[in-house]
Amino acid sequence: MTVAREIKSKIGSIKSTQKITRAMEMVAASKMRKAQDRMKRSKPYAEKIRDVIHHLACAHPEYRHPFLEVREIKKIGVIIVSTDRGLCGSLNSNLFKSVITIMKDFSEKNIAADLCLIGNRADAYFRRIGGNVIAKAHHLGDAPGIEQLIGIVKVMLDAYSDKQIDALHIFYNEFINTMIQRPLRIQLLPIVPDPSKAEEAKKHHWDYLYEPDAKQLLKRLLKNYIESQVYQGVIENIACQQAATMVAMKSATDNAGKIISDLQLAYNKARQAAITREISEIISGADAVS
Repeated sequence: MTVAREIKSKIGSIKSTQKITRAMEMVAASKMRKAQDRMKRSKPYAEKIRDVIHHLACAHPEYRHPFLEVREIKKIGVIIVSTDRGLCGSLNSNLFKSVITIMKDFSEKNIAADLCLIGNRADAYFRRIGGNVIAKAHHLGDAPGIEQLIGIVKVMLDAYSDKQIDALHIFYNEFINTMIQRPLRIQLLPIVPDPSKAEEAKKHHWDYLYEPDAKQLLKRLLKNYIESQVYQGVIENIACQQAATMVAMKSATDNAGKIISDLQLAYNKARQAAITREISEIISGADAVS
């Protein structure tokens, strides 16, 4: 019966783990809905300001902001948005593979990279493999505010303004649906015209009217644009994290159920074998006595 007791103990242990993974699945599902709501609320602003900025890139204002000027790329800045915690499947590893692939392409062209890391997982990963990290932020929580990102965004914008970097990219996970999240790269700087906006600009030559003046307005507007895009990337990545965690925990719960079923079958067989052995010993003893 020793084997049966060991199997029964293992079943109890796995059942305890199954309760934990089921609870984590339910928590992640609740957090995912809230994260999706935040993502949907902020998306219209992010998309509208992106449209305005792309119109500006196509137009010909009296003042041309440095963020709109394309220059020779010698070094790039890369903002990488990861999660603070694990247990979310391959979400972070897929993102890091995408980042490394792009960085290798730039490295082959002798273009160096300065990194801005958001999330503990990115910090741990690039601390292990190396990289020139000039800014980082973590422990943002499940509902971060844009004020938590202003500092690191300023570091990257100052680096671009001082010509320490010549382009700025952001990597994060795009939320497609509950089952699908994929790495996404967006070039933040320099701001280049969207092809559809460029075609429209060719047909209709126009520009905005600036009040009080183009320099002052564009300086503030373009800074707000970069901050909004980084913030949108962070909250979208959080929605991806909760979805990936929910799916991973559901898979773990289902797998625990399968293991419990297999162990229960093994327990029944071991118990039956033990009972059969005891009956055989009793019969043998009785035959010996007679």
